[in-house]
Amino acid sequence: MEAATARQGFSAKDFRSALGAFATGITVVTTRGEEHAYGMTANAFSSVSLDPPLVLVCVISGSEGSEHLRQNKCFAVNILAEEQEPISRYFASKERPKGRDAFREVAHKTEITGSPILDGVVAYLDCSLHVTLQAGDHDIFVGEVMALGITDNKPLLFHGGGYQFLRET
Repeated sequence: MEAATARQGFSAKDFRSALGAFATGITVVTTRGEEHAYGMTANAFSSVSLDPPLVLVCVISGSEGSEHLRQNKCFAVNILAEEQEPISRYFASKERPKGRDAFREVAHKTEITGSPILDGVVAYLDCSLHVTLQAGDHDIFVGEVMALGITDNKPLLFHGGGYQFLRET
């Protein structure tokens, strides 16, 4: 990384700080396979296409989440509501229950793919895997949206290294 830093003129910390200036929504990406369901907090999410309806999530290559998405070939993106900060922290924690117990105390349902859809979210997108790409140290999972739902809840945001909330103007 030092050679790249010298050539680019900025550090990895500078890069993270610049990216942290962009406010993002918080999602929990879930998937379900033959063994059990899996979920992880993520903010690397974006729309890709309207026709067909495609979205993407970025996951660290070789991580548990990446392996589950690759193997299960489906995922749901749960866009968290402002009161769901505890859910975000739960699915970001390394100490959370694994396997069958991961969703024991998290209210959810399923749609077409069987990936968990969390109760109370702002919106969800239930996706079948369209294509997987690799870029740098992340895998990009592009999913075709098979089902979705939207509520009037306000979103939980992340900006400058912390959780943020919308305010009325």
